[in-house]
Amino acid sequence: MITLEMELERYLEVRRGLGYSLRTSERVLRRFVGFASAHRKRYVNAELFLAWRAEFGAANRHTWANRLGMVRQFALWLTSINPKHQVPTKGLVPGAYRRARPYIYSDREVALIVAEAARLPSPNGLRSLTYPTLFGLVAVTGLRVSEALALQTGDIEVQSRTLTIRCGKLGKARLIPLAKSTLNKLVAYAAMRDRLLGYPSKPLFVSDGGQKLGDCTARYNFAVVCQRIGMRPEQRFNKHGRGPRIHDLRHTFAVRTLIDWYRVGKEVDREMLKLSTYLGHSEPAHTYWYMEAVPELLDLAVRRASRARQQEGV
Repeated sequence: MITLEMELERYLEVRRGLGYSLRTSERVLRRFVGFASAHRKRYVNAELFLAWRAEFGAANRHTWANRLGMVRQFALWLTSINPKHQVPTKGLVPGAYRRARPYIYSDREVALIVAEAARLPSPNGLRSLTYPTLFGLVAVTGLRVSEALALQTGDIEVQSRTLTIRCGKLGKARLIPLAKSTLNKLVAYAAMRDRLLGYPSKPLFVSDGGQKLGDCTARYNFAVVCQRIGMRPEQRFNKHGRGPRIHDLRHTFAVRTLIDWYRVGKEVDREMLKLSTYLGHSEPAHTYWYMEAVPELLDLAVRRASRARQQEGV
């Protein structure tokens, strides 16, 4: 008998083959299928989803709306194999996706984060070496944290001063230029990392034990650092708490780039496509979102448009 667990493995394998990053959806679907198996449910339908939500419903409505979307995609796959499965309706959990307003770090805050990360306790010194380098790299390049964590040492191109991003969103690869100071920091980090490990490491960012850093570990350490410098409230039981996120370092890079362009008089509309490509956005609209999300940017855009109208005599 083919079980839901077996079908999930096939589903995930096909999706990975199409280039999808499945970290979140895989975790959610494994929990959903685990719940179904524990209750001896063989077929997916709306009732099963609602029962799962009722038992594990601590998350907010928007989170459950996202989870519903993941289950719906899996159910669509299942119905093509066995019509006894049913696809839960889209409005079963009402909730529209809303992007969180980015937190824009000051230069001082970024410096405090990097400095505090260098003080993280570590039996061999790797933790206090890895995290300031990781956080600093995200801050000065605008990489997604997943892209930074997927880097390998060989992705650093010393001669051309570039970094190869092999695991971008939807599997898209790209090259990004590096400032000389950033390149030197990465080369120095890799050399010190290998000396502490006693062997050359293929993954760029590693834990004290030499294993490739995971997303959850990176976010936890970022939360710890932010708690120590007062940017997040202190938490018990190793909880992250709420406050500025590591992903906001990427937002800060993008916003400061746009602000600098406005201030020096560049044609932002022309430059936007370059920034969109650099950031690995699937479409420029995702880059233009910063205009409405950050009041300072919107104000600069309005002023630029007003000056242009005055010059044209409108």
